Amino acid sequence: MEYSFKRLWNTAFLFVSPVWYMLVWIIWSSGQLQTIRDKIIFLGIVIPGFLIIYSSGFIIERWHEKKKKGRI
Repeated sequence: MEYSFKRLWNTAFLFVSPVWYMLVWIIWSSGQLQTIRDKIIFLGIVIPGFLIIYSSGFIIERWHEKKKKGRI
């Protein structure tokens, strides 16, 4: 692999993030979230979900590095 995993992961999210944002905006402006409670629940799931998915890449990288060191 020519680039580091972190660089590839961040590049992937550079392209995924706008699509994620568009999906959130489409759902937000669709009228499906009618009450403030609906909007808070939606944001309470979407924002942490995005952050968890983003940080899971680094957790996977650390796990893989430990696994590679164990083989050597």
